[in-house]
Amino acid sequence: MNFQEILADQRSFFNSQKTKSIKFRKMYLEKLREVILKNEELLYKAIYKDFGKSKFDTYTTEISFILKDIDYYLKNLNSLSRPKKVKTNLANQLGSSKIFSEPLGCTLVIGAWNYPYQLSFSPMITALAAGNTCILKPSEVAENTMKAMAKIINENFPKEYLFVAEGGVDEITEILKLKFDKIFFTGSSKIGRIVYEAAAKNLTPVTLELGGKSPAIVTSSADFEVASKRIVWGKFLNAGQTCVAPDYILVDEKVKDSFLDALKSYILKFNYQPESEHYTQIINQRNFDRLVQFIEKEKIYIGGNYDAEKRYIEPTVLHNINWDDAVMQEEIFGPILPVLTFSNFNEALLKIAEKEKPLAAYLFTKNSEEKENFTSKISFGGGCINDVMMHLSNEHLPFGGVGNSGIGNYHGKFGFNAFSHHKAVLERATWGEPDLKYPPYSEKKLNWIKKLL
Repeated sequence: MNFQEILADQRSFFNSQKTKSIKFRKMYLEKLREVILKNEELLYKAIYKDFGKSKFDTYTTEISFILKDIDYYLKNLNSLSRPKKVKTNLANQLGSSKIFSEPLGCTLVIGAWNYPYQLSFSPMITALAAGNTCILKPSEVAENTMKAMAKIINENFPKEYLFVAEGGVDEITEILKLKFDKIFFTGSSKIGRIVYEAAAKNLTPVTLELGGKSPAIVTSSADFEVASKRIVWGKFLNAGQTCVAPDYILVDEKVKDSFLDALKSYILKFNYQPESEHYTQIINQRNFDRLVQFIEKEKIYIGGNYDAEKRYIEPTVLHNINWDDAVMQEEIFGPILPVLTFSNFNEALLKIAEKEKPLAAYLFTKNSEEKENFTSKISFGGGCINDVMMHLSNEHLPFGGVGNSGIGNYHGKFGFNAFSHHKAVLERATWGEPDLKYPPYSEKKLNWIKKLL
């Protein structure tokens, strides 16, 4: 595949100005919705082949997000694209000031395997809504979903506007040598650095959606039933292969036993068996082997069983964990949940602050002072108080990381901004201008300038 030729065609198409038309953008967003709905069964079958994900989970965590994104931009594209009038300072009177949102140009979106449809199509949709062309490179790790996306897009859209590139390391290496106007990447920090380095050679702006060890803090005032139910759901959804899943728990040592009992009861109640519709396989053998190494038998509170042939790992809670354990040294990205304790809430926050900034953080408490300290004393991409993961479902909130967990954000208007350039334009009247700024200068002019500026 000649990616350079495809990008050249997209560059030529973008320069034709066609993608700047709101009517054009809406037409193709509507077509995308139609194509997705028409091929829904194909998408379900492909993702089931990759890691046994059910229709229910695929719709709720992938397809519904994509359809909601399309609907959001169809509804809000006019207002998002409209020039924004802003105040004009005294020095520029008589005049008016506006900010114009214009598309960046030719974009590259690199998706992730864990939510292969959502994390590929959602940023792609945003790029198109903002008026760009796009090359989408889904993750080859989820091979069947990559092929499904390539089929439904490349058979229904002109490649000079939108194209899905298949392939693995060799293909993405070649693509990253090309000069794009924007690169959007979702994946690990390790690969994110490679993408960032490649983009820097062409001074290409990037959005990096990465990961990290996202904590869930449970204080003595928390509602244990609510906390345990929501943490179990969020942690073991997609078998823990979620970038914003709670990576570990910090629980007040005074209530550790009560909380662990509640946690165990919901794990048993939700019945995560290999054949369960609400539980998936680990994506491949390499990730399965990596995860199994974290399971120290003497630290298992519940779970710990696994089946290599089915790539199944039982939801596993580890206790009596300390910060030096292997499971605490990297993002887990699987159904293993270590539990640590604290005796002082603010010291627990300080310990989190010493680590790399996580993509998400969660707090379960009824204490208003603890809520205030949580939001003000630690840095994280986004999070929830008394819930997990649901912040990313609100298109009015930005979604993204900070520091090691990412650069930039998207969703809703924040995504539109990420794929747009905000062009400042000042229009001046041609009459009524004093000659203060023009030579010859004088002390009197300077005094007036000081007053005006």
